[in-house]
Amino acid sequence: MPALVRHRWWLPAALALSCAAHAQTQPPQAPAAADAPASAASAPVVNSDLDAPMFYQLLIGELELQGGQAGVAYQVLLDAARRSNDEELFRRVVQIALQSRAGDQAAIAARAWREALPTSLEAHRTQIQLLALLNRPAEIPPVLRSLLALTPADGRGALIGALPALFQRSPEPARVLEAFEPLLRETAAKPETRFSSLLVLAQLAKNADRYETALIHVRAAAKDFPEREEPLLMALELLPRRPEAEALVTAELQAKPDKQALRLAYARALARAQRPGDAAREFRVLTQESPEDASHWLALGALELDLQHPDAAETALQRYLKLVDKPGGDSSSLAERAIAAAGLDKADKEARLQGQLLLAQAAEMRGDFKTAEKRLAGIEAAPGNLDIAYRRASLLARQGRLDEGRELLRQLPADRDQDRRARVLAESQLLRENKQWQAAYDLLGQAIKQSPEDADLIYEQSMMAEKLGRAQEMEALLQKVIQLKPQHYHAYNALGYSLADRNERLQEARDLISKALSFAPGEPFIVDSMGWVEFRLGRLGEAERLLRQAYGSRPDAEIAAHLGEVLWAAGQQDEARRVLADAARRDPRNEALQSVMQRLQVRP
Repeated sequence: MPALVRHRWWLPAALALSCAAHAQTQPPQAPAAADAPASAASAPVVNSDLDAPMFYQLLIGELELQGGQAGVAYQVLLDAARRSNDEELFRRVVQIALQSRAGDQAAIAARAWREALPTSLEAHRTQIQLLALLNRPAEIPPVLRSLLALTPADGRGALIGALPALFQRSPEPARVLEAFEPLLRETAAKPETRFSSLLVLAQLAKNADRYETALIHVRAAAKDFPEREEPLLMALELLPRRPEAEALVTAELQAKPDKQALRLAYARALARAQRPGDAAREFRVLTQESPEDASHWLALGALELDLQHPDAAETALQRYLKLVDKPGGDSSSLAERAIAAAGLDKADKEARLQGQLLLAQAAEMRGDFKTAEKRLAGIEAAPGNLDIAYRRASLLARQGRLDEGRELLRQLPADRDQDRRARVLAESQLLRENKQWQAAYDLLGQAIKQSPEDADLIYEQSMMAEKLGRAQEMEALLQKVIQLKPQHYHAYNALGYSLADRNERLQEARDLISKALSFAPGEPFIVDSMGWVEFRLGRLGEAERLLRQAYGSRPDAEIAAHLGEVLWAAGQQDEARRVLADAARRDPRNEALQSVMQRLQVRP
């Protein structure tokens, strides 16, 4: 074979690399000393396995690429790669196709690469990644099966576990599940890949909205691998759609109460599910087990406030601030203490600000406006902070200075659309809290003229229409919300509850609330609505069960009013009095609660 051309500096760099892949060279030698004998400097010429036609083909391909003819370069170099079975050259061809945004051509090159070099792990991985990128999941299982056969047994689980990430943004998750389910059921039957296969099956089923199937796989993984927490964490992901998944977690925590990471994940899931009573219960346990963890106290304080427990909230929040204000905070090393002394990072500052705001809100909830204002004044925050401005506006309104509070909110900077929208929502909430229904309705109407398809603004206006006694208008607005945002479960719930409260079209009301529960199972206010419609339908037993469930998760005054009325109708007057009186102590101003207590002649 002809010797490799020595002086190739004029060739494109990529061609030089391609040629070098064919060269059979010795490791580079150190330069000869200046005074070394001439014979020592004369090394034997090592020939390359690159023949003249192949060299010419590589040259043509690279020149075509430099000339902007990527398609021609791709064809020429792919043919060269197939002829030479050179892995570096296949890699180059895939790169050319990707740089030209030719995904199908890249996949063809990757397939050719794998067929030419069937033991190449890189070829397999590249083809799988490209097929996933092109959303062609049905073509992947044979390639994955081959790659699994080439992979050592202890590495196969990780290979399977990486699948969901490849299809995280797939527009057709049902197709992904259908493509992989047969293979994953095969691998789930093998000990070395059973765990990862069950979890991936559960994840893909969840992505495809097949929650019952996902739960089946999670239960199997939890049963076969009781020492692993991943199935229980997956159960928490299923909790919003499959409430029965919660039993897996509660059983584990009952058997092993010291699993703090799992309990924390459970508490957060409960909070996301709008179940503050249950979430607070778990955070109380966490603060007992880890009293030096400031984040647990902050979460507990926020939940206690949501539950209308200002004293308990203040105790938790004071403990939180005391922990973060300690020299060094939670730091233990000298380096960590130095960092803490230099100042909190952005996330810590935001958390501390939230704690101070919640403390001010607790004082306001107790009616201690002077303390609330003092705490707000002591907060260091960026000018124009909406949370602080709203709390100050709320304080002014509660002292009979509503117009001043509104003006305070209007003075906030609103250079962006989202800032203007947030300001409108804050002002409408302030008006709503102070029973200024018409003013809130008008304010929202003006905003909707600017954003006629903003479902959240329309929803808020529908609530004001309901307060103004405009039932038909409220219904029309909620129907528009559902049309704009079909998964807006608050709209289904509000419409269904309104019908039930007026004792109209009860079966339609029940269907609407069922729809809301399909999006947010276990959400206390929606469960409350279902309990109320069951009461209207005369099903006292089911109504009591649902309302007890809702009140246990969220002891809200309005839910208490419904539960008290159902208990009274069921002949349990003593318990009804207890529930109503307990709620009245927490929220004495709630109108629904006051109305029921007056009608039933129950004293606080």
